Amino acid sequence: MLLPYIKQSLDFSMTMSQLLTYVAISVFCVLTASSLDTFTAAVYEHAVILPNATLTAVSRQEALALMNQNLDLLEGAIISAAKQGAHIIVTPEDGIYGWNFNRESIYPYLEDIPNPQVNWIPCNHPNRFGHTPLQERLSCLAKENSIYIVANIGDKKPCNSSDPQCPSDGRYQYNTDVVFDSQGKLVARYHKQNLFMGEDQFNKPTESEVVTFDTPFGRFGMFTCFDILFHDPAVTLVEDFHVDTIVFPTAWMNVLPHLSAIEFHSAWAMGMGVNFLASNIHYPPKKMTGSGIYAPDSPRAFHYDMKTQEGKLLLSQLDSHPYHPVLVNWTAYASGIEALSTGSQEFKSIVFFDEFTFLELRGVAGNYTVCQNDLCCHLSYKMSEKRSDEVYALGAFDGLHTVEGTYHLQICTLLKCKTMGLHTCGDSVETASTRFDMFSLSGTFGTQYVFPEVLLSEIQLAPGEFQVSSDGCLFSLKPLSGPVLTVTLFGRLYEKDQASNISSDLMAQTLRAHPYIPDNVSQINSDNILKERRRAHYFCKRLIVPTGRRQ
Repeated sequence: MLLPYIKQSLDFSMTMSQLLTYVAISVFCVLTASSLDTFTAAVYEHAVILPNATLTAVSRQEALALMNQNLDLLEGAIISAAKQGAHIIVTPEDGIYGWNFNRESIYPYLEDIPNPQVNWIPCNHPNRFGHTPLQERLSCLAKENSIYIVANIGDKKPCNSSDPQCPSDGRYQYNTDVVFDSQGKLVARYHKQNLFMGEDQFNKPTESEVVTFDTPFGRFGMFTCFDILFHDPAVTLVEDFHVDTIVFPTAWMNVLPHLSAIEFHSAWAMGMGVNFLASNIHYPPKKMTGSGIYAPDSPRAFHYDMKTQEGKLLLSQLDSHPYHPVLVNWTAYASGIEALSTGSQEFKSIVFFDEFTFLELRGVAGNYTVCQNDLCCHLSYKMSEKRSDEVYALGAFDGLHTVEGTYHLQICTLLKCKTMGLHTCGDSVETASTRFDMFSLSGTFGTQYVFPEVLLSEIQLAPGEFQVSSDGCLFSLKPLSGPVLTVTLFGRLYEKDQASNISSDLMAQTLRAHPYIPDNVSQINSDNILKERRRAHYFCKRLIVPTGRRQ
């Protein structure tokens, strides 16, 4: 009597086991199918329509009319990107209403943006959190085009006297990034931490926010414009939250020679080992231009245009999970080089309000060392020719920058001087004629946060033309494709920012960190990659003769 029962139980157990196995395999297949190894990214450099007046409050209707004009332009870019297969598009900071407001005049442009944990699709339920037409329109654009949208708008949060930090007007106002997924759902909200000078219309969040969102094509983090110069949240997102890609709305005003948008943003992507999607405002009168899609190994697409008044849509394919390389020892190479005596040949000149120590490059080729405080910079180079109408110099800076923000820098730079006068070394210059057959640059940095920049004439990047060795040498892989404006190692000592004790009105608070530098891969076939690496590293070793170099 027991045998049929046992057989039935065994049959049932086997059926359940098979069913569970089938379910597990099905779930795995679904997850695998929904996970993408690569994705198409888009960024839009937007020529913003500005309000007629920014310091006088307008009605909510007037504010909405202006914002909808900008959203009309953004909508065209979003639809175009989606038709070209983009999975995500990033739009700029201040791209919907502009800038230069005070607290009262920005208020009509703000909406109450809820915490994304509320599980809200504004396109489906537009009045759930009050009157939110901006969020409704962005949500519907994302849903109707099946694309992730990153946008920058203003958030407002009421407060009262029970909150000792509540502003006198009874509300917090935040410079805010939002993300809507391809179903139109609000999935991320970030309040800008490090406000730039002149952003008095906004409040700094009481605690730094570290915001991520997961997609079928990797984990994303986001921050805004001036945040990139500080530890929190930028470095924290990479180091502690292991994001694959950063989305970066910005209203970036270019500052040469070291802080033009495409130059520094591509260097940050390389330095931190992540994809970086930078969307800038297009407004040449304020030197606002420069957007890009940057992978850790090389820029994939970038745009710089000071001549036209038009926006620009960029698209490119990226790896969903870019390779994270080993940490670079930024002191190893340079500490093994014997510094030559320069005597009275050194001179001082100003680079963006900082006094650098310089040496003029006098020959068509050579080895130079220049030091300031704890930093010594070493350069070997060979020009195609030594022109009589251009001057280049090697510079070093180790100190606290205190204008338009306060942050501690260590910088080694090869740059073109504006004129033949040495006092112009460090002035803004956009064109050059001198080509370099090779260079290698290193320094005795006191930080692992060093960002490698190579900027060519007419503000162009040099994808696949240079590399960083694991012992901290930035060197060319081949003769550069254009004349050089600057070759720079831009180092940040985050822990020394706090010691400055400068008023927070002039700076954003920051903590310490540590990035890594990727093994930059040239955009040529694998055989040539190996050949170029061996040749370039040979130049690094041959032209800079080390003494007691660490192995």
